[in-house]
Amino acid sequence: MATLGNSAVPGSSPASAAPVAALPPGIGLLRLKFRLLAALSTELAFGAAWRLFTTPRRLAPKQWEAEALAGARQFWVATPRSRVAAYEWNPEGAHTVLLVHGWEHRASFWGYMARGLAAAGFRVVALDGPAHGASPGERTTLPGFGAAVQAVADAVGPVHGVVAHSFGGAATAGIPVRFNREADGTLPRLVLLAVPASTTAVAQRFAELLHLPAAVVARMNRYVQEQHGRDAESFSLIHTGRTLPVGRALLFHDHDDASIPFGEAEDIAASWPGLEFRPTSGLGHNRILRDAGVIGEVAAFLV
Repeated sequence: MATLGNSAVPGSSPASAAPVAALPPGIGLLRLKFRLLAALSTELAFGAAWRLFTTPRRLAPKQWEAEALAGARQFWVATPRSRVAAYEWNPEGAHTVLLVHGWEHRASFWGYMARGLAAAGFRVVALDGPAHGASPGERTTLPGFGAAVQAVADAVGPVHGVVAHSFGGAATAGIPVRFNREADGTLPRLVLLAVPASTTAVAQRFAELLHLPAAVVARMNRYVQEQHGRDAESFSLIHTGRTLPVGRALLFHDHDDASIPFGEAEDIAASWPGLEFRPTSGLGHNRILRDAGVIGEVAAFLV
C-alpha cells in the first residue's frame, strides 16, 4: 500500500507522527472486512492481511515515464525465483550506480535521477522489483525484493554507488544486500532517500490503518520468524545501517514526508555514526526523487 511506505511486518512499536494524509478510498470497507474475519478466525484475518500487505498495486503509467526509459537499454536478470527487468543508461560510464525504487514504483520513476547521473558520467542501472513494473509476479516481500536487488548487483557489478528510495532502501540496507562480493565487499557510496528507520513501525501503521487486532499482528510477526529465522525488527536500518561495509553514506529526508515520518530519519542518523544527513523541505515522499537540487547533490556525492 503506497500510502504506508510498506516495508516489513507488524510489530508493537508505535510509529512517529507524520503529516496527515487522506485515508485511502474504501478503507472503511477494508476495516469492516478484517473485523469480521478476525471475529471468525485469527488465521483467516492473518492470511488476508498478509496478502494485502505483500501485494503492490500496478499503478497506471505516467506520461513522463515513457520518456524516462526512452534512452535506456532493457535487459533481464534471473533471480532465485523468477527474473526481473533492468535498464541501463550510459553504458560507457566510468562507474556503475544502481537505483532501487520504492513500493509500487518502478525503474521509470527514476527517470530524472537516471538522466542526471548519466549526464554526470555514471553508468546507471535500475530495476523493476518483483511484482513491479515489467517484472512478473503479483506479490513480494522485503527479503524477496532484496534477493532481486542482490541478483542485479551481482550481474552488473562492480557497483560503485547505490541510490535507494523508501522500501527499496529498506530492502537494500536492511536485508542487507552484499555488494562487490568478488572484490573486498565494500560499497563505496550509498544514498538513501526517504527510508524507514524501523520495519515494525512501518508495519504498525499498516495495522493501525486497518484496525487489525493484536492477535493478527502477533501472528504476522511469528510468520516472519518462521519463514526467515529472524525477528522482523532485525531488518530495521537503525540496527543494520551502522554495520554496513560502506565507504560513505548519505541520507535525504523531507520534513513534509506524509508516508514516512521525518523523525525516523533522525533516528537513523542518531544510530549510524558517519552517516551524512541532509534534510529537505517541501518535496514530500516522491518529489525528492525528481528535485534538481537533490539530483545535483547526489551526483556530487557519488564521485
